[in-house]
Amino acid sequence: MPADDRLIVALDVADAHTGLALAAEIGDAVSFYKIGLGMLTGGGLALAQELKDAHGKRIFLDMKLFDIGATVEAAVRGLARFDLDFLTVHGDPHVVRAAREGAGGSDMKILAVTILTSLDRSDLDASLIRPGDIPEIVAERAARALEAGADGVIASPQEAARIRALPQAEGKLIVTPGVRPAGAELGDQKRVATPAEAIANGADHVVVGRPVWQAADPRAAARAIAAELASPQAQRPNRA
Repeated sequence: MPADDRLIVALDVADAHTGLALAAEIGDAVSFYKIGLGMLTGGGLALAQELKDAHGKRIFLDMKLFDIGATVEAAVRGLARFDLDFLTVHGDPHVVRAAREGAGGSDMKILAVTILTSLDRSDLDASLIRPGDIPEIVAERAARALEAGADGVIASPQEAARIRALPQAEGKLIVTPGVRPAGAELGDQKRVATPAEAIANGADHVVVGRPVWQAADPRAAARAIAAELASPQAQRPNRA
């Protein structure tokens, strides 16, 4: 049975060698991997190419790009040559528009970050972000990013249903980090849900890292999450 690519496993490990070994251990239980900023200096792009070209995996490059438009456009244009599947940028409309230009006619999806799942209202206050409930702000940022040309958004599973109801979200992707199987440690995540809850709330893909790669048996942990995604509690088809 092919792996359920609604599950994206975050390879938040030290370097490309460790990531490749982990992917080999997980094997055909996972078809989609996230490579983030923490591995940028540890061979992250080389790992992305290895997993994509030699192992047929889908790749989500989580760079959360943010800069002036010309710089974002140039960076995305360069990354588009790697035949990646997803790339994140911050959800500010000028950043999204620049990323859309940089992606050109490539198949790489531009996903806009709304508010990080490790943040709560007190964190937003410390950063001088306007008052308001986080779900309201996330939905507003999502709508503006989608209007600017994003192919989808990154948001916590707690906001997925509100985003899915937006008219701008029709046919767009919702990818949710902050997903934890029942009983798993939350770590630095604050706005979380289980994999089944995330999909039921409207997510197309769930991102899970430590509960898989820190497990005694990562392959079994991934298969358990995939089984939950196939359960009656998660009744949404994959959109991409």
